[in-house]
Parts: sequence; structure tokens; C-alpha cells
Amino acid sequence: MGILNLTPDSFSDGGKFNDGKLALEHTEKLVRDGAEIIDIGPQSTRPNAEFLSSEEEINRIGNVISQIKKEFPEILISLDTFYAETVKFGYNEGIDIINDISGGQYDEKMFDTAAETRLPYILMHINPSYDTMHDKIKFKDITVEVNKYFSQKINELLQKGVKDIILDPGFGFGKTVEDQMKMIDEVGYLGFGKFPLLIGISRKSFIYKPLGKSPLDINEETQKLHMKVLEQGAKILRVHDVAEAKKTLVQFLQKK
Repeated sequence: MGILNLTPDSFSDGGKFNDGKLALEHTEKLVRDGAEIIDIGPQSTRPNAEFLSSEEEINRIGNVISQIKKEFPEILISLDTFYAETVKFGYNEGIDIINDISGGQYDEKMFDTAAETRLPYILMHINPSYDTMHDKIKFKDITVEVNKYFSQKINELLQKGVKDIILDPGFGFGKTVEDQMKMIDEVGYLGFGKFPLLIGISRKSFIYKPLGKSPLDINEETQKLHMKVLEQGAKILRVHDVAEAKKTLVQFLQKK
């Protein structure tokens, strides 16, 4: 899954691709490098990011989804939003997957909308409100807590009729460095083995800050962690650097 940020304020590539032509050019590079899913993000969720309404998200997306669908019909598009209205807009434009960082907690209509569209839904673990999204919580046992959350939310989704669920443990959101490294070690225990697991650790601060490096300077460390999660059963890697992740994936498949 290659990341396409349409935001002027994302932490590592803000403002680079928030123009329709540039977005298409970057998509072409992601696809050329091996991406099979393009994750479109109209709103930054880094700490202290600008908060956008659904209307502002939709305006920012414009016709990017339909343009990508036209140019790259074989590529799946996921839409990174916590708004039901943005999902409805994306559905009409041709998205294939809902990527909701909020687990339905920031918009009470999200689960119903996921059910109505019948799109696959990415369920991420996160704190219960937008304002507390990045508040660091020291969990007694992070793996147990994330699985409890998944269990509750999966039951809600199944009751609504959403059956195609992908799980994201929520690296980079309200978790200590220690807990995130523990999650890396215990990825194999996350998600009950029934649902595909998406891992999004690309350019995350729990990797680069302890090393005293920048988000753009941790490729080697990130790929080692990618290999570790793949070996434990992770199915989707959400990344900025598709070509490097692809190399790791090829190495992993050769080892099997």
C-alpha cells in the first residue's frame, strides 16, 4: 500500500502531492515501484495537524480518485478518512477500501456507511477521541488491550453487516516507544488470525526518534521491522517508500 498524501502539512512529505497533476505523477511512481493499493489521505493526522471538516476533505480530493481510476484501472484505492460523508463521496468516485483511523469513534455514522457501501473496512486501534488521538497511554499489556478493542469493534461491524475487515494495530497513535516495539514482537498474536493485518510503521517517530535520526533516514531499520512483521503473518505494508518495501517483500517470499 503506497501512501499518497494530499495534505500541505503531513510530517514528512507535506505539500508535495496536493496538486492533481503531482498526485497523478506520484501515483505513477508508486505503481511503477510495485504498489498494489494507493492510500489517499486528504487530512494529516500528525500531532498538532490542521483539523479539516468532511467538506474540506472532499474539496481537497477533488477529482483525484476518478483520475487515478482512469489512469490506473487495475490499482485498488483506499481512502484515509474518519468521515462517513467523505467515504460516500469516495465511493461514488470509485474507491475500493475504507481506511478509517478512528475505528468509527470520530463519526457515529461511519460503521453504517461502511455497511451501506459494502467496501472492505480497515479497523485501526486508536484513542477514543480526535483530541486524545496522540495522548501516550502506558498499557498494562498492549497486545491484550489492542485485541480487546479489535474484538469489540469487530463484533459491532459484523452486526452491521460489514464482513470484509482488515486490522491495523495503530502504530504511531497514542502508544509509547516500548509498547510499539512490543507490538512488533507480538504481531503474530494480534487479530486472532482471522482477519488480514495491515502494518503502518513507515517514517514513524517510535523508530527514528530513539535513534536521533530524521523520518527520511531510517529505511534500513524500517525494512528490518517490515521483515519481522511479514514473518509473523502481516498481509499489507502501508509505506511511503514502495520500492524498498517491495525488495523486503521479495526477500521474504524467497525465504518461504
